This record gives sequence, C-alpha cells and structure tokens, in this order.
Amino acid sequence: MIVKSTNNFSPNNKLGEGGFGPVYKGVLEDGSEVAVKRLSSTSKQGLDEFKNEVGCINKLQHRNRVKLLGYCILGDEKMLIYEYMANKSLDLFIFDESGSFMLDWPLRFGIINGIARGLLYHHQDSCLRIIHRDLKAANILLDNDMNPKISDFGLARWLSGYETEANTNKVVGTQ
Repeated sequence: MIVKSTNNFSPNNKLGEGGFGPVYKGVLEDGSEVAVKRLSSTSKQGLDEFKNEVGCINKLQHRNRVKLLGYCILGDEKMLIYEYMANKSLDLFIFDESGSFMLDWPLRFGIINGIARGLLYHHQDSCLRIIHRDLKAANILLDNDMNPKISDFGLARWLSGYETEANTNKVVGTQ
C-alpha cells in the first residue's frame, strides 16, 4: 500500500531528506495525502531512534505536533507514515528570500506561539515529559493554514515523573 501510494518511492514524490532518510509524499487509495519517512540503509539513525519516534509520538497528542498515522517494519525496511504538511518546513520560508516575504509579523507570531505551546506541552503539561533535543526550523512543519507542528522525535529524551532536567553523556542533534 505504501509503495503504491508513493509510486514506488519515485524521485518525483520525494519531499526531502533528513538524518533518518528520505521523505516521500504518498496518496492513499481514499485520496488522503501522507508523508512517508523511509529509513535509509546509510542512515546513522537506526532501530533505537525509530522506536523512540514511534513511542514519543504515539503516547502524546497535541495540535502543534505532527501526527503519526502508522509505521511499517518489514525485514530491514522501516517506515513512518505521518500526516502530510502541505507547506513543508519552516526553514524553507525563513532561509529563502522569496519565502521569507510571505511571513508577515502576525503570521510569524502565530508560528512562534504554536511552537512554544507545543514545547510547553512536552516539557511541562503532558503526563510523559519529553525533551526534543533536535528542535530546528527544518523540524517545524507547516500545515495548509501555516500552523506549526513539531516533528522528528527520534532523538527525544523521555523524563520520568516530575523530573524537569537531565544530564546526558551523549551529544545529539543534526546539522
């Protein structure tokens, strides 16, 4: 079903590529659009990050976080299926001269406010506290109405109970 929806992972359907691997646009049989993140064989991220992404996104829902619709594990093939974000990522707007003109100050404020609401929920208001650890403009996706949604929880860290900070010995994040 996923192979068919992406036209066999056609380069024409490729939306971008991150540390996990390429992301493709897919259209399901019912006409709904999805984004398919496919683990690359050359990715430095692997099964741990895949499980972390599924666990983080599956346990908590918030209007400013991308929705995970499903996942696939078949042999060495690992894929995450998300809601499709028509306006792609925030970095395409703020780091592109023509795109940045589309962001007037009220829209910028709305995007900033949405990101802050999502972070506050993850850090303070949810029953499972999560520190994202890879928050950047490329991981802020924008829907049809330019509402921001935080994505890519593969490097996130879960905190227990009422814990509000943690130390780590491992440097994480992507460029």
